[in-house]
Amino acid sequence: MNWNTDRRQFLKLTGAGLAAAAASPHFAWAAEGDTLRIRVTSDFQVLDPWGIIGELDEIIPRCTQVSLVRMGDMRAGNQWELYAAEKLEWLDGTRLAFTLREGLVWTGDYGPVTANDVKFSYERIAGSDSAWAYQFEKLKEVEVIDDRNGVIHLTEAFAPFIVIAMPYYGGHIVCKAAVEAAGGQYTTEIPAQCGPYLLGSWEQQQKVTLVTNPAWSGEKPAFATVEIYIVTDDQAAQLAYEADAFDYTRLAPGAVKQLKDAMPQGATLIEAESTRYVWLTINQNAEPLKDIRVRQAIQYAYDSDAVLQGAYDGLVSRSAGVVQPGTAFAREKNIIDTRDVEKAKALLAEAGAEGLTLNLVTQTDSTSQAISQIIQASLAEAGITVVIQPTEDAAYWALGDKTAGDDYLSLELVLQSFAGGVDPTENLVWFRPDQIGVYNWTFFDSAEYEELYQKSLTELDTEKRRAMFNRMEDLMEESGSFVFICFEPLVAIHDSNIGPVILSDGHPDPVRFTRT
Repeated sequence: MNWNTDRRQFLKLTGAGLAAAAASPHFAWAAEGDTLRIRVTSDFQVLDPWGIIGELDEIIPRCTQVSLVRMGDMRAGNQWELYAAEKLEWLDGTRLAFTLREGLVWTGDYGPVTANDVKFSYERIAGSDSAWAYQFEKLKEVEVIDDRNGVIHLTEAFAPFIVIAMPYYGGHIVCKAAVEAAGGQYTTEIPAQCGPYLLGSWEQQQKVTLVTNPAWSGEKPAFATVEIYIVTDDQAAQLAYEADAFDYTRLAPGAVKQLKDAMPQGATLIEAESTRYVWLTINQNAEPLKDIRVRQAIQYAYDSDAVLQGAYDGLVSRSAGVVQPGTAFAREKNIIDTRDVEKAKALLAEAGAEGLTLNLVTQTDSTSQAISQIIQASLAEAGITVVIQPTEDAAYWALGDKTAGDDYLSLELVLQSFAGGVDPTENLVWFRPDQIGVYNWTFFDSAEYEELYQKSLTELDTEKRRAMFNRMEDLMEESGSFVFICFEPLVAIHDSNIGPVILSDGHPDPVRFTRT
């Protein structure tokens, strides 16, 4: 099969369907001018920082809430800066003092943002069942001095706390009184907002509109309105951008060559290294995969070259783990670094697993589908039949959730990708034993891994941390439960008269988009 498909032809074929969507009154293109139009791949599910899942769940709170600090553009080194805090100071290794800036006010007559709101926001997540509890693992308490001042107490010295816990996800500050009045948590209705924007309207699976907050006392955003369009497929989004539907959208990596040959007028292409890592989960708890020889056979049968060329047009190299390549902490190579179909066949024969059929769950975007089809073809050469199960976003993220039923126990293969963080621990945290039934869908359970993770949190020596991270990735691969694929490149296109700000997770921060 020719994996380098003619994407321009695809765009032509999908054009009629997208044009019909554009004609719908529920999916009308926004007017230009004082409106920023961006595209995302899926609708939001939970806006409460306690339960944020990703992408739009995170983008909206960046606009409607504040955090003590915020991160800068990933292309400029992921530098942090003060945001809701006007002052932040380490008193010693375990005490971090903050002063809130004046003028931050909640909607709904809840008054100013206070240090007690910070205390509530952090402490309700620390030690809870939230996926973001790891951000506050070293939090002892937040001491309230007065309305604007407090001291964050840690259980032990943990220098990365500022960049791991405070800028996003669980670090978004919520209104204590409003959240308690809402029952302690919320999902799609924010009980009190205090950011530069307010959530204006929501047309499910279609569009979210943000409007400027008249009570916002900080620097005014460059655009009065932000319209966020939900378009799942990257290639359809590319056509929509060319039809002037958006000002900014991410694209499939495979679009780069075609765009460079024929860039739309007035557009700028972004190609950047990304912290988003992609891998194949092999669930060792599933009956057909309990024998490690079967899992290793999949690792040997996997064709990395075909995936990197077919799905990513050769723009990236293979990853050797979940720590970003090119950094001081990256592992040099995979243990199984060369494809060996005969070895895979031999392992299957030893395990008595010839004629094996496995289900591969994947998301519906074009890149995920391309990867899955190449995996299907490569494993077939070793005698493994793979049945691909495309799954929409909301259902996909419920697959490994133990609170959603018992399906997580019998997942077989899953193509996964996570938005990475600034510190390697933010990528490695999801494969700890306590994440089984949350985001660890492999049932990988290593006491050594957990011990190394805990040590890495407080170790300051770069070489010692690198050795810990590399050993953790060795343990992952040796379990047979992981095939590391790549760190996806960030590919996006935007109007040349705007300046996007993109954070380390690859998601935009509409608050800081500029006019150029």
